[in-house]
Amino acid sequence: MNMPRISAVAVLAAVALAAAGCSSAGSSSSPAPAASSAAPGASSSSAVNLSSVTLDIGDQKGTGAEAVLTAAGLLGSLPFHVSWSDFTSGPPMLEAMASGSVDIGGVGDAPPVFAASGGEAVEIVGARQTNGDQDAVVVPKNSLITSITQLKGKKIAYGAGSSANYDLLTVLTKAGLTTKDVTLVNLQPAEALAAFTSGSVDAWDIWPPYVQQVVAQDNARVLATGGAYGSPYSFEVAAKAAVANPGKAAAIKVYLQTLDKAYVWAATHPDAWAAAWGKAAGLPASVMDVAAKIDANTPIPITSAITSSEQNLVNQFYSAGLIPSKVNISSYLTTEFNSTVTGS
Repeated sequence: MNMPRISAVAVLAAVALAAAGCSSAGSSSSPAPAASSAAPGASSSSAVNLSSVTLDIGDQKGTGAEAVLTAAGLLGSLPFHVSWSDFTSGPPMLEAMASGSVDIGGVGDAPPVFAASGGEAVEIVGARQTNGDQDAVVVPKNSLITSITQLKGKKIAYGAGSSANYDLLTVLTKAGLTTKDVTLVNLQPAEALAAFTSGSVDAWDIWPPYVQQVVAQDNARVLATGGAYGSPYSFEVAAKAAVANPGKAAAIKVYLQTLDKAYVWAATHPDAWAAAWGKAAGLPASVMDVAAKIDANTPIPITSAITSSEQNLVNQFYSAGLIPSKVNISSYLTTEFNSTVTGS
């Protein structure tokens, strides 16, 4: 997510099958010259030799951590070993994290809520602010549907527990509908793309670059974007066991610092980032130039405002009957890595 052009559906389907839960090509990167770092809150006497640490990082093409680090020229600067695993969306990544096979990874606003409600031992360690317009509800070009209210009784593809899940919930609520008024079809992105382009579903709630792909290549129409509804945050989530491990925690701190620099570079070099992301995703400039601008991320520290925003997601999902428990999300966030953003 670089391959010959066949068809958009075939490409992304092949990518998803090859990627889901598997290590990406070049799964382990060699560390830079040996370095040491103190874990957050630790004294210099407890410094860790990072060259002996391996960080298992989950990735998805929507966040593109490996791609953005590579494009920014920062991947080789990581002073520890990295094992990359690619996932089709955030929920399966956090499931792998809870099982101990992933230490950290980037997801949208909803996956941590579902993970917390399910009692998974993960926590938010880093945050980025978005423009809120990433996720969108799209319909095929020939669809007679022109408003969200007309989705009543229709089939809508989405990813359960993903950011699109929250976007869809809020969009429907704003239109006076509930999830029971529509038929929800839980599909991973490549499967949903095939269903959408074949006409098996009436609408699709999804994130970049899929939104831009179906608009550019299939003339799909956007009914609503998340800017007026959804949460403006995306997150780096880590396994609590990794945060509690001094070596892993020290590596996470450096990783977050480096990743933040890469996202700042991407936001200030959208054309270069679009080209690099397109190469990684196997999608053309006509798609990626738009996606890269819409998907810009600004690193921010974890604050009470973020906690409140995520708790609001908990409350809404619980009220809709989509999660089993109304958890206190504050116990699933930590501010101990805020210095990676603030420099303090």
